Amino acid sequence: MKISLVSCAKRFTTQKGSVDALRGVDLDVEEGELFVLLGPSGCGKSTLLNLTAGLEKLSHGEIRFGDRVVDSPEKNIFVPPMDRNIAMVFQSYALYPHLNVFKNISFPLEVSGEQKTKRRQVVFAVAELLNISSLLDRKPGELSGGQRQRVAIARALVRRPSAFLLDEPLSNLDVQLRTQTRAELKQLQRKLNITTVYVTHDQTEAMTLGDRIALLRDGRLVQVGSPLEMYSEPQTPFVASFIGSPPMNLFRAEIKCEGGEATLVSKGASFSLQVQKEKGMKTNGGGQVLVGIRPEHVSVRGKEENGLLGGVVKIVEPLGREDLLHIETPFGEFLALGSQGKFKADQKVGLLFEKDRVHFFESETDSRA
Repeated sequence: MKISLVSCAKRFTTQKGSVDALRGVDLDVEEGELFVLLGPSGCGKSTLLNLTAGLEKLSHGEIRFGDRVVDSPEKNIFVPPMDRNIAMVFQSYALYPHLNVFKNISFPLEVSGEQKTKRRQVVFAVAELLNISSLLDRKPGELSGGQRQRVAIARALVRRPSAFLLDEPLSNLDVQLRTQTRAELKQLQRKLNITTVYVTHDQTEAMTLGDRIALLRDGRLVQVGSPLEMYSEPQTPFVASFIGSPPMNLFRAEIKCEGGEATLVSKGASFSLQVQKEKGMKTNGGGQVLVGIRPEHVSVRGKEENGLLGGVVKIVEPLGREDLLHIETPFGEFLALGSQGKFKADQKVGLLFEKDRVHFFESETDSRA
């Protein structure tokens, strides 16, 4: 089932006045797609999920499931959650502690009046799919976090929904279990081919799970694209710095361009930068730009050389197979990746940028805008 959101806006009224949680969001989630809503806390991603589920009503705009309008204030249409044929998994899992796993999973079928024999067949089939058949007699309090998460997913799946909505379902798991469960969840979604909308604030989770990602900020849609597009072709400094770990280096400079070479000047220092067809370069009247380069696209040389940006290593963070270097330069602090144990604190180095990996943005007051 395709989900379409057209000019969606949501305004909450509080004691301190009105708050715009969403401002004119347009999105299409394709049938069978795993679509991730990503952004910092308070950006509106959970509100958007709740609107899709019918837990909140739009203030303006329209939500369509296929060709069916399920929410439109202008058309006076609102379809309640129970009639939308969607299933939702929350961060807390919301399992009934007094019921065993079997009864937790079968509860939606009981409510809908499904026959007992049919309920058993469906529950056993879903439990087998999620590898929790051996847990059906246990209570939620006897399960690990990962097991409870699977039970919550199983309870959602028994309804055979047209869409699956997940609100940060892995955030309560430890790092190792989260990584394992993430892979299992992606495999399950591909096998079932259910349209899935997944909310997270974790960009690593978004990059590894999503077919496409929508990044939100302050209730507005900033950029939509595949994980590779979001990483390789950020449209704003906010996208560039939010996507990727460690984050992209961003620095302001005066720029002078001639042919395929750019000269960057800041605080009296300058260096030349080879750029590929001046890709993405935008300058205002003053020649001010915001330049971005990811740490893995900065080559660190063991000494300062002509044509390189000189700097001094301030901190070395061992990551295992490589080190994360914090390097102080006339253009500010840079992050770069270096070979394990090759560089030491206080060492002078030279930085070389990969020419086809440099990004140029219009210089803004807020470098994360």
